[in-house]
Amino acid sequence: MNPTEKKLMPLESLAPDQIRGVKGIFFDIDDTFSLDGKIPACSFKALWDLHQAGFKTIPVTGRPAGWCDHIARMWPVDAVIGENGSLYFWMDPAEGKLRRYFSDSEPRRREKRQRLKTLGEKILSTVKGTALASDQAYRETDLAVDFCEDVPRLGDEAIAEIIHLFEKAGATCKASSIHVNGWFGDYDKLKMTQKFVQQRLQVSLTEEKEHFVYCGDSPNDEPMFQFFPLSVGVNNVMNFADRMTHLPTYVTSAPGGKGFAQLADRLLQYSR
Repeated sequence: MNPTEKKLMPLESLAPDQIRGVKGIFFDIDDTFSLDGKIPACSFKALWDLHQAGFKTIPVTGRPAGWCDHIARMWPVDAVIGENGSLYFWMDPAEGKLRRYFSDSEPRRREKRQRLKTLGEKILSTVKGTALASDQAYRETDLAVDFCEDVPRLGDEAIAEIIHLFEKAGATCKASSIHVNGWFGDYDKLKMTQKFVQQRLQVSLTEEKEHFVYCGDSPNDEPMFQFFPLSVGVNNVMNFADRMTHLPTYVTSAPGGKGFAQLADRLLQYSR
């Protein structure tokens, strides 16, 4: 089926009986939890409300390890999965210390960073108007190429060329709503989410996936949309529908963080 032919169901059709079984929510950050480059009060309040109601709350983001350090320490979350699935950080509740898990060892990450640095120089010299993401200095495992966050928005042809250069070099890459992220390795958001659930929650996500919601907004969320029966797109996911194969099951009426708040309200309404 062509993704544009799939009729997304409104969030309101997410049944109360399904919600009552939900234990937690995984969610993207940029343009899902945020709106117009900021985290609105409604989405941050919604996150606190979910956390205090006993839901597991886990951001799953392309943002860098440096941000994940802050998020794990300061936000009401159980962990954060970052750099498109190469790592997760969490606060050890017994000792109150930050703990970190990486797919690769430090020597391996160092070697891959050098390869990505060389590749980044080639991309920037080839695709005019782009730049490394402003958060690149805080990254451990991937290269983020900015096509609209801090540079004038590039067209689809330029984005396609960035993706082509990553793939030609043997890298995996995903386009978010603001960056093209590339890395050497076969990890992604879903694989690390599965590993996190197994290691930290000590259950199989394949067996428990009906008890979690995933909320996102863009093509790099497709593995999650495909995997989770309770997948929700904030309304701006429709901006990418024509370039996606796997769309979410449900969609909010509001975009970004306002849509996230709508989802939280529905979960809280029927959760207990």
